[in-house]
Amino acid sequence: MIIQFSVGKLILSPYEVQARLDNGCQLYAMVDDIKFHDDALMLVADAGAVRWNIKLDSSEQLQEIKHELGIS
Repeated sequence: MIIQFSVGKLILSPYEVQARLDNGCQLYAMVDDIKFHDDALMLVADAGAVRWNIKLDSSEQLQEIKHELGIS
């Protein structure tokens, strides 16, 4: 599934999340390393030594991502 947002797109698979940003950056994380901060609309990837986060545009995007990844 692909979700467009203001600075690029997220590509979701059952095992991986890819963030392809309009500036050319590509970020990858395994689904097990993904967390959400609902109140801040943040998707956070934390794999120990590597950490990144993306601010989403809406709570609907956040809920759609959670649903697609099977995260409550």
